[in-house]
Amino acid sequence: MSAATGHRAALLAGYLGWTLDAFDFFLVVFCLTSIGRQFHMSDAEMALTLTATLAFRPLGAFLFGLIADRYGRRLPLMLDLVFYSVIEVASGLAPNFTVFLALRCLFGVGMGGEWGVGASLTMEKVPVRLRGVLSGFLQQGYATGYLLAAVCYFFLFPRVGWRPLFFVGGLPALLALFVRMRVKESEVWERTRHASWSHLGRALLGNWKLFLYMAVLMMAMNLVAHGSQDMYPTFLERQWGFGVGTRSLITGISMTGAIAGGTLFGLMSDRVGRRRAMIAALAGALLAIPLWAFAPSVPLLIAGAFLMQFLVQGSWGVVPAHLAELSPDAVRGFLPGFGYQTGVLLASGVSYLEAVLARHTSYSWAMAGTAAIVIAMAIVATALGKERRGVVFGG
Repeated sequence: MSAATGHRAALLAGYLGWTLDAFDFFLVVFCLTSIGRQFHMSDAEMALTLTATLAFRPLGAFLFGLIADRYGRRLPLMLDLVFYSVIEVASGLAPNFTVFLALRCLFGVGMGGEWGVGASLTMEKVPVRLRGVLSGFLQQGYATGYLLAAVCYFFLFPRVGWRPLFFVGGLPALLALFVRMRVKESEVWERTRHASWSHLGRALLGNWKLFLYMAVLMMAMNLVAHGSQDMYPTFLERQWGFGVGTRSLITGISMTGAIAGGTLFGLMSDRVGRRRAMIAALAGALLAIPLWAFAPSVPLLIAGAFLMQFLVQGSWGVVPAHLAELSPDAVRGFLPGFGYQTGVLLASGVSYLEAVLARHTSYSWAMAGTAAIVIAMAIVATALGKERRGVVFGG
């Protein structure tokens, strides 16, 4: 297999893995109120299932990341794809809220494992000159998954209800076969692999300050992402009274903005730097809050949804390249993923917080106030860090 084909296969596997991971996660977002009615739970109580999924993601990043740095990237990626597919299908069979919540915790383990392993494998293979734009493409697998969840919800939910949607979530298991047959192991890992677990442990301990910074940065970034996305379909239902079709359409349009923004700002980061591109996108998102949360008409609401996700996910498009470049070769399978998912854990309560605040004000004020605070936090965290744009891996 040629080097070009090798990086393309790895990029496709990483992109599809993150796409299907997000698809499975956002099915709960769309079906939140419907599942809650069946299990006799409020919006806030159902939002705890989203919090639980996010909170368990660091465990998956820890387990699969260690395997990735000790035994290579391909094996944990295949195991993870099969694991979270099985859990997703089982979620559609949950007989009650307690079982559903437990399964969403386990899904969080699988979701947490995929990003770090897939991102490290991909970023180690793609050409340095294209690292930013392909980082944006890779990260927007998340937005693509959200978009696919909206399409699936639109076409299937009115006909079959929420449970069969989770059976579709078993598809990632097939992607494991593609990884097995087409994706080659990371050459960077093969040159820098650890001879023992103790050697790996010393390498990890030697980078604890970098880990703490990544965790803080990713906490702020995840507060921005999940604060602007997870309760948005519920906002459209409760605040605007929209039905299934309109909610799916508006959310889908917002995700086309996310895909465009992630790719554009990723490309921009190759030219102006990772942090400058992220800060520019976040500053734009801060200015877009009034239109996003308080639009006076449906056309402006749609414009605000598109613009907000264009900018929020624009900042996120830089993240895979930025974290991979900050991480030393010896711990790249573990450190970006675990730092990312620890940030997810620290940010995991944002959906529940918004649902609780909405009880006392409205979804518009709850989401707007939250967004303003967390976007400002993300700008500060990004500005205080370092970057290593264009560093050669395995050199």
